[in-house]
This record gives sequence, structure tokens and C-alpha cells, in this order.
Amino acid sequence: MKSSVGNVSLTKRILSHWELYLLLLPGALYFLIFKYVPMFGIVMAFQEYSPFLGVTGSEWVGFRHFIDLFQYDQFWRLLRNTLLISFYNIVFYFPAPIIVALLLNELAREWFKRTIQTIVYLPHFISWVVVGSITYILLNTETGLVNQLIVSFGGEAHNFLADPNSFRTMIVLQNIWKEVGWGTIIFLAALSGVDTQLYEAATVDGANRWHKLWHVTLPALRSTILILLILRLGNVLDVGFEQIFLMLNDLVYPVGDVFETFVYREGIGGAGLGGGRFSFGVAVGLFKSVVGLILVLGANRLAKKFGEEGVF
Repeated sequence: MKSSVGNVSLTKRILSHWELYLLLLPGALYFLIFKYVPMFGIVMAFQEYSPFLGVTGSEWVGFRHFIDLFQYDQFWRLLRNTLLISFYNIVFYFPAPIIVALLLNELAREWFKRTIQTIVYLPHFISWVVVGSITYILLNTETGLVNQLIVSFGGEAHNFLADPNSFRTMIVLQNIWKEVGWGTIIFLAALSGVDTQLYEAATVDGANRWHKLWHVTLPALRSTILILLILRLGNVLDVGFEQIFLMLNDLVYPVGDVFETFVYREGIGGAGLGGGRFSFGVAVGLFKSVVGLILVLGANRLAKKFGEEGVF
């Protein structure tokens, strides 16, 4: 009886707010179809998957692919490269949208603010192929604008694209240029919710712009920054396949080869360990997901321990 009453109550709530549930439906379907249903494929990580036999007919091999991954002679190089690029992105790219959002928030003229916002948003809609082409045009040794400027000032042209010492810097700068504007959206939305009376009270107390920024604006962004940082830790082993793949060459492999490019070679190309190892690629992806989950749970628990809300 209670179950029936509960079901009726739930049905009534859905019917009374059907517009909200209708708005929720596309997002729910997206996550169901593209996030939850594909999780069934995780079992491939424990099989020797064959496209001809399918998931149900493929041989079960347990943790063999994970053992192959950890025993792979270049595993620690892949892990180091992936973590370093991710670490540089957190240190240099993650604060960039926050800084840009704070600068935009200080602009008094609304038309000028919107113009700058539009300009910094645009690179987000450019594909990584185009970004890679622009990078090549700017940095190649023969006709690159950067090298032409270096030569015009009496220096020697430098092959940035084939320099292992420049590769990670180039990747981070590409991320900043392409995504910094898009990343400001969340922070500008958070800033729009700050009570203007707090700024007025700070002005009455004699606070200058720096004091307002430090004591009013940044505290208002603290929870947003913390949540996004925790979520970013979940993707610490995901540094972007397309971007890295487009910029890789034989000379920068020692510093640029990451898990995504490794999975592409072994899971699809099959170079090195032999054959198109689909199950091996799934195993690597599962390993990355588990590491990300552990980091998110740990960071969220640590945030709550220090009195913050966290993600959940």
C-alpha cells in the first residue's frame, strides 16, 4: 500500500512539473546512451576480445592485459609524460580562465567587455587540426613568423616543433589560447551572483580595488574553483589525444608520448606488442578511469575535511 501511495505521489510530482522533467530528458538520455550503456564494454578489459566472437563469445583472460601494461618497458615513461603535461595544465592553464574572468569583471563599459568576451571565446570553436596548422605556420624553421622575428633580431632559427624541451610548453600554450575564453564562462556566471552591496560596503570601509578583489571577489569564487579543480583531477591521465597526436614527431616522442597515443598505437594500430589489441586499449582506459576516480574521491574528502562543500 505504501509503495502504491509512493508511486502515485511520484507520478503526481512528475505530472505537476512535467515541463522541468521534459527539459531534463535530453540530458538524461545523453548520459544514459553515451555514458552508462557503453560501460558494459568494460568487460572487454578482462577478455581477449575478437570482433568476430563478440563480447559474449570472446575468451576470458582476467587481469592479463593489466599485467602487460604494468610490465611494458615504456610504462613509466608514459605515466611520467602524462602526469607532467597534466600537472603543467593544472598549474598554468587552470588559473588562466580565473584571471581572465577577474579582468573582464573589472571592465566598466559593457560593450567593450562583451567584445573582448567574444574574441576570447572564438578559439574554442576551432578544431585541433587548425590549431596544429597555425602552430606550424608560426613555429616552422623556414617561414615561421616566430623564427623570422628571431632572425631579424640577429638570432638563429630554432626548430621548436622538434625540440623536446619546447614540446610541453607548446602544448600548454595551445590549451591556454584555445580554451581560456571558454573556461571563463563558469567564473563570470559565479561573479554575476556576487551581492553588489558587499562591494558598496567595502568602498565605505575604504577598500581599494585590490582589497575588493582579495576579500570579496575571490572568496565568492572559492567554491567554484575548488569544485572545478576536483573534477579536473578526475581527468589527470587524460591530456587530449588529438592535440598530442597532431604535434608528435619522432624527435619529441620521449617527452610527448602519453597514454592516449599509446592506446591508439596498441589498440588500433597494434604496433609494438603486435596486432589490434582492442581489449588492451580498454584495459588502459579502465586503469586511467580508476586512477581518476580515486583522485576525485580523495580530493573531495580532503576538501570536506577542511570545511568546504566539495562535489558531493
